[in-house]
Amino acid sequence: MPQIETFYDVMRRQGITRRSFMKYCSLTAAALGLGPSFVPKIAHAMETKPRTPVIWVHGLECTCCSESFIRAAHPLAKDVVLSMISLDYDDTLMAAAGHQAEAALMDTIEKYKGNYILAVEGNPPLNEDGMYCIIGGKPFVEQLKMAAEHAKAIISWGACASYGCVQAAAPNPTRATPVHKVILDKPIIKVPGCPPIAEVMTGVITYMLTFDRLPELDRQGRPAMFYSQRIHDKCYRRPHFDAGQFVEAWDDDYAKKGYCLYKMGCKGPTTYNACSTVRWNEGVSFPIQSGHGCIGCSEDGFWDQGSFYDRLTKIKQFGVEANADTIGLTAVGALGAGVAAHIAATALKSAQKKSQAANAAKTDEKTEA
Repeated sequence: MPQIETFYDVMRRQGITRRSFMKYCSLTAAALGLGPSFVPKIAHAMETKPRTPVIWVHGLECTCCSESFIRAAHPLAKDVVLSMISLDYDDTLMAAAGHQAEAALMDTIEKYKGNYILAVEGNPPLNEDGMYCIIGGKPFVEQLKMAAEHAKAIISWGACASYGCVQAAAPNPTRATPVHKVILDKPIIKVPGCPPIAEVMTGVITYMLTFDRLPELDRQGRPAMFYSQRIHDKCYRRPHFDAGQFVEAWDDDYAKKGYCLYKMGCKGPTTYNACSTVRWNEGVSFPIQSGHGCIGCSEDGFWDQGSFYDRLTKIKQFGVEANADTIGLTAVGALGAGVAAHIAATALKSAQKKSQAANAAKTDEKTEA
């Protein structure tokens, strides 16, 4: 395989000092949720391992994954593209076009057989022999299969490549199909979301470069380090959910107070993603913080699960067998029952004391007689 510069070589050539390089490794470890002990490992990988060749192809999609990726901050997208990896083909970001672009694709496949990563944004439509998505005069599904044949691993960017997304919504006339149902013999990492969080995308690439292996995946094939917790678990509105305080209408006083958006259709309790911790735009905000409920875009089939504003009515609180409509009444009823029981117990004790006092008085009278 032809020699490729290491990440450290590129940084040194750009005038980056050793101190800045180590600081970068520390920030990268923090972004991946790794402890300080991993900093030397990341530094060693950056110093010794050649940049990974990457082919990035596009099927049926809206380019939102690329738009998210180029806004990454930790690490910056420019550092990933220009230093960490060797992005040899991406028809959206590359300067070449037409025959030159296709020649770059074929050249990369031939030079780095078995050593490049295939990143896929979007999905292939299979109906009409794939004619609903044409790349370079050929169906995208053919380009996908050709590029995947000699790939080391595949990353499915976004809900489109991971699950099909809105292109695969019923009745799916183009037969838009997720990557893992077309490519069956390669390791595939799903990074769903519409789009995925920028730092999640760069974090996955950084992990693969550093440790030369796929990250730990959950049962759906998603990186566990980013998709192991529900958005609901770390949502800053969670205390309001636990207290039974919900927004009832988009412009009511409860919305202004920042109450829970569960009744407005928020899918945070059933959606696994890092939105509530990593957030977007360098940690500035995420949809729920901006006042709109989660639509569950990192879960399979979210587009066919009814309206984004349909409520999940079976979510329980603290094990109470009631939904959001009745939890308040249940709590009030329990409180009322508790008060009544307390009053009854107090009255009973009072009666017992009076009875005991009366009996004692009779006994005293008999004794005096």
